[in-house]
Amino acid sequence: MILRRFKKNRIKNTLVDPDEIFLDSTNLQNFDRQQFEGRIEKPISKKTAAGLGIFFLIFILTFLGRLGYLQIKKGEAYYKRSENNTLERAIIFAERGIIYDRNKKELAWNQKMGHEGGGGSKFGIRAYLKDGFAHLLGYVSYPAQDKSGNYWQGEFKGIDGLEKQYDTILQGKNGSKIVERDAYGKIHSENIVNAPKRGQDLITAIDASIQAKLFSLIKEASQKSTFVGGAGILLDAKNGEVLAVTSYPEYDPEILSLGKDTKIINGYLADKRGVFIDRTISGLYAPGSIVKPIFALGALVENIINPKKEILSIGEISIPNPYIKGEFSVFKDWKAHGWTNMQEALAVSSDVYFYTIGGGFESQKGLGISNLEKYARLFGVGEKTGIDLPDEKSGTIPSPEWKEKNFKGDPWRIGDTYNTSIGQYGFQVTPMEMSRVAAAIANGGTLISPHIMNLEALPPSGDLVSKLDFNKEYLDIVHEGMRGAVTYGTAVALNVPYVKVAAKTGTAELGLAKNKINSWVIGFFPYENPRYVFTILMESGRASGLISASSIMRDLLDWMYINTPEYLK
Repeated sequence: MILRRFKKNRIKNTLVDPDEIFLDSTNLQNFDRQQFEGRIEKPISKKTAAGLGIFFLIFILTFLGRLGYLQIKKGEAYYKRSENNTLERAIIFAERGIIYDRNKKELAWNQKMGHEGGGGSKFGIRAYLKDGFAHLLGYVSYPAQDKSGNYWQGEFKGIDGLEKQYDTILQGKNGSKIVERDAYGKIHSENIVNAPKRGQDLITAIDASIQAKLFSLIKEASQKSTFVGGAGILLDAKNGEVLAVTSYPEYDPEILSLGKDTKIINGYLADKRGVFIDRTISGLYAPGSIVKPIFALGALVENIINPKKEILSIGEISIPNPYIKGEFSVFKDWKAHGWTNMQEALAVSSDVYFYTIGGGFESQKGLGISNLEKYARLFGVGEKTGIDLPDEKSGTIPSPEWKEKNFKGDPWRIGDTYNTSIGQYGFQVTPMEMSRVAAAIANGGTLISPHIMNLEALPPSGDLVSKLDFNKEYLDIVHEGMRGAVTYGTAVALNVPYVKVAAKTGTAELGLAKNKINSWVIGFFPYENPRYVFTILMESGRASGLISASSIMRDLLDWMYINTPEYLK
């Protein structure tokens, strides 16, 4: 009885009731078939399990076979290789940043040909735009190795120009890699540890086309005449951006960077013209009459003279010699100008007029040496401009203290004041200093700081400008005098029909014989709304030469009228 009931229950429990089969048949559309809902589970078949087992067996046997091959058959060869091979840490040189002009023209870039260095490292060669850009761009010193192939200098170093000024920005950051090398020097493997970081590019304010043309004009004029060299600058009078800054003669930066052509390099060193001097910022020259606008403004501010008052120039003035009774010291003008007021004196560059307002003569009071120095310094003469180029020099303004230091026991005389008032004697300036002077005169009395970098790339700064408090009426008188120099005075070469120019020329006599001169011209354009200022210096040429700084600037203006007319509007 009990056994029959047990069998009956066992049979009953193994069966599936019909209601369980059709329990969810009405809900089929809601089953998630991806999750196997509504499906009857089945066990993995024996064939599938056997296939997986065979696959893993083959994989393990292959691994053991390869391991045996490397350890047993090739073990000795790899052992010898490991003994002879070395691991070296090698430099991956960062690519140096590119220098561009304002129009994204490349001025300095990297050539992809390189030297093979120790550890399999390579670096690119620096290339430069030629003719007129050497002193601006400078050059570099390349990474250098000792005889063992180890780098004692592991990075590029800027030596001059923008390469030096912005070296930390341009150079980037080197990377490194591990190199496996055998006894024969053959490389078997390389693994990068640190990737190099490329240097930052620089966008300058330079207009490469104008700079190249200005350089070619200065070079051609020097070679045709007796001038030793020259310098030229074109500057934005409102924001200080330098559009062109060039110096002749110059060096080849690629030759200096490589340092291999000793014949040419020795030639540079022996050249008496001073190939390595950037005349725009490091050359110090007697300015001559280009300082007269400064002293005209000084005389007006100090109420020394009415600008309409005329002073007679008969070609010289003479004063009694305090040391020899009956004799006179004579100070010559470059010609007899007759009666001239301030505006006319600036236009024709009368030395007698500026002797008189500078040191005084007869009944006319002069500024005196203290005020001459005061106003020269007010315009930034005697100090560095702060331009973003290395090795800038500052000029010298003669004074009694300066004379005592340089000529002990020789007192300051009125003649020293006279000569200082026309930019002679011990007066020395750089072309960049005088560019800043011209800009302050042109823009209404704002003393700017010139800069090579594009204004947008410069960090915000409150030191770019300082305001000089000059009466507009006084500045207008100086402007009219400089415009007169172009229309009828000493700078008529710049009287062009397509733009109105204002200018001041200077002829500084050199040496005791005074048979050599520095020829200068500074100025601005357009006259009605001054925007750009220029400075041209031609160094140490014959006084009787036909080529002058003004003639070079005229040629540049003619070229700009055709090629870059946007600057003349």
